[in-house]
Amino acid sequence: MKRLLLFLGTNLAVLVVLGLVTRLLGLDRFLSARGIDYTTLLGFAAVVGFGGAFISLLLSKTIAKFSTGARVIGQPLDATEAWLLDTVSRLATAAGIGVPEVAIYEGEPNAFATGASRDHALVAVSTGLLQTMSREQAAAVLGHEISHVANGDMVTLTLIQGVVNTFVVFLSRVVGFFVDSALRRGDSEYQGPGVGYLVTTVVCDLLFGVLASLIVAYFSRQREFRADAGSARLLGSAQPMVDALIRLEQMQAGGLPRNLATAGITDRPAWSELFASHPPLEQRIAALRQARS
Repeated sequence: MKRLLLFLGTNLAVLVVLGLVTRLLGLDRFLSARGIDYTTLLGFAAVVGFGGAFISLLLSKTIAKFSTGARVIGQPLDATEAWLLDTVSRLATAAGIGVPEVAIYEGEPNAFATGASRDHALVAVSTGLLQTMSREQAAAVLGHEISHVANGDMVTLTLIQGVVNTFVVFLSRVVGFFVDSALRRGDSEYQGPGVGYLVTTVVCDLLFGVLASLIVAYFSRQREFRADAGSARLLGSAQPMVDALIRLEQMQAGGLPRNLATAGITDRPAWSELFASHPPLEQRIAALRQARS
């Protein structure tokens, strides 16, 4: 219910704010005079912005399994798989969520969680992580991923992505109409948007998309701190999570496909920290130690 209210509230906020801004700037009169229905444009932007984000969310488990080659554990084949199933089940119960599907994939140390809801998620761990971490450290990583699910992070990030996508689509087309109108000034008859509109919207989609990615990356980094703290609560101590992060610092963490980058326990650093989906490991370690003291 909370996620539904958040979804509806977010959509309403976007519609209200953009509607007010459009009226204050007089864009509604301009767009209507040029044959543009900005209300329809806003609705189109919201459908495109949220539609793409939610389709990605609904398909997230299927895409994650395909892109990583993850194998969902049905019957455990060995003691490690049995431990993995038992640990995820125990942590999920403690977090008050449905037990996720558990999968293993071949790769360097990493793990991720994804799924459309708290009770129908997927938690996947790489063979590299299971081979290089102690059971306690691996359990801390699982606690981190379970916390992502319990916090509703996949849905929250989808909502944020939908909001920024809506702004990108709407504003790009508004700017495109302005530029196209300026280029066509003096035309006696308006025959619809021309090349100026098409080129401008493509350029603005790229520029605004870059700015939007900064916002999404910021929220992604903040949720990592919350998931680290959630792992500490589930395990009853911050030390296992601290040890797991220190271990990740000591080795080369595995990258994930870009569609799963924000879902992993860590990610390879971006060219700029502003675009990184995860905070630096030293910052996460410091945050856990500060909360413990």
